[in-house]
Amino acid sequence: MPSTRIHPATPLVIAGSAIAGAVYAYVAGEDINWDWQNYHDYAGFALVHGRFDVDVAPGGFQSFLNPLIYLLPYVVRHGLPAPWWGMALGALHGLNLAVVFWLTRVLLQRTADVFKLASALIIAALSPMALSEVGTSFADILTTLPILVGLALLFSHEDNDARPRHLLAAGLMFGAATGLKLTNATFLIAAGVSLLLMARPLRAVATFGAASALGGIVTAGPWALKMLRDFGSPLYPFYNTIFRSPEAPLVSIVDTRFMPQSLADALAYPFYWVIGKHPSSEWPFRDPRFAVIIVLLIAVILTGLWQRREVLGLRDRRLIMFFWISYVLWMLAFSIQRYLMPLELLAAPLIVLLLIRLSDAWREPVAKQTSLRSRQAIIVVAALAVALASQPTDWMRRPWSDPYRPQLAEALRQPATFLLLQKPLGYVTSFVHEGSRVYQLSELVVPLVSGGVLDRRVRRGLASPLQGGVWALYYADSPADNPPRLDVLADYDLKIDSARRCERIPGADGTDIMVCPVISAALPAASTAGLKPVGSAD
Repeated sequence: MPSTRIHPATPLVIAGSAIAGAVYAYVAGEDINWDWQNYHDYAGFALVHGRFDVDVAPGGFQSFLNPLIYLLPYVVRHGLPAPWWGMALGALHGLNLAVVFWLTRVLLQRTADVFKLASALIIAALSPMALSEVGTSFADILTTLPILVGLALLFSHEDNDARPRHLLAAGLMFGAATGLKLTNATFLIAAGVSLLLMARPLRAVATFGAASALGGIVTAGPWALKMLRDFGSPLYPFYNTIFRSPEAPLVSIVDTRFMPQSLADALAYPFYWVIGKHPSSEWPFRDPRFAVIIVLLIAVILTGLWQRREVLGLRDRRLIMFFWISYVLWMLAFSIQRYLMPLELLAAPLIVLLLIRLSDAWREPVAKQTSLRSRQAIIVVAALAVALASQPTDWMRRPWSDPYRPQLAEALRQPATFLLLQKPLGYVTSFVHEGSRVYQLSELVVPLVSGGVLDRRVRRGLASPLQGGVWALYYADSPADNPPRLDVLADYDLKIDSARRCERIPGADGTDIMVCPVISAALPAASTAGLKPVGSAD
């Protein structure tokens, strides 16, 4: 079968994809995205150093997401010098293009010539969300790899069937991706439903389902068991209306900022993205892919009605079914643009496929004299138009000439207790003394429950002195919508020691972090001079 043979260009595409990712990561600069500052870096650090039972959620409620997917970015970032760690991550992320190349060959089958393959790669290479995450700590671009691999396996047979081993491997891919990042469940569900159009649907669904369950258990099972043991919920603190952990509010944690306000608004999202409106993302981007697919699908449907025949084969319809079920589930559950990355990359071969089907449908009645070269040129030009109309977003970077290497004052180089009064500050955990404790007190979504597991951990830590004392951390210049929560110190009978000088740590984004000594609130302000802070050792 053409889809299973190794294409002569495959080694070149793999090498080129990795090199392209590395070069882009170097040009883009050092990743300092908000989520890295908040919990990505901490997740990897805590997994390596066994800190989940020592600290208290330095990244807020996101600290309880499965940390496994953030282990590799942490190890690479802290194990290699700049800019090599960024380029190494970029090379790995760039392999998404090689998978798109393979997936395009699988979907186009015998029509996959060099022009069509190149067209799909052009569209994929400038995918705005994927490009924006190259060389970063985000999990989306890493878990897109197994999802696209799994999709290629599901479509690896021309007869709309699949061998059991391919179904098993695809299930493992989708299940592992979902276990690593729960938002990928939308693609897992869509893949399962799309199997109903296969030649032997019951066998396909059962095999795929069993394998996906195994993949999810392997990647998420250990963490879920830890959350169940510690907090009484395998998905703590999420879906707490179902699992009911006493450590979290009885609400579902849902970010509704990006969700459409009406059906008309939802239908307009793909066209908003064409013109640069970004209701599904914090930062601006431009993406015509989804609108182009809608227009092409309408053209395909109208062509079929006009010619009274099926323009799309059953295999094509299964692919489109997967695409739109995933899209609708994504919109209903999140509407967060970067969670849609697998479909953003899948859009590349899908656009080429739809153009081929339209070209084939109209070749005989209208364009008998149109040469193969002309049809190929049309596809290449369309791909260039889609790619050039795209614009990636920006998750914050620093120039490699000024990599982030914070220098700590002498007073902060000892084991100490650090109380975080603001977000994002979780990343400080990896550069303060390894024997320190870090407690996040400012979390609003899942605040510490008085007398609960985490609250008791904070109080035990404060009662057990560390050599470096207790310090409160917050940003020197804070926006009005994210002020430091100095008031929470009173919950632990603490206050800032106004008689001693606050230290400063340069922040990754250029804003200094204030590090202020803390003392017992029972001590009057006038008598604090010369006294050691709470938790200091003699």
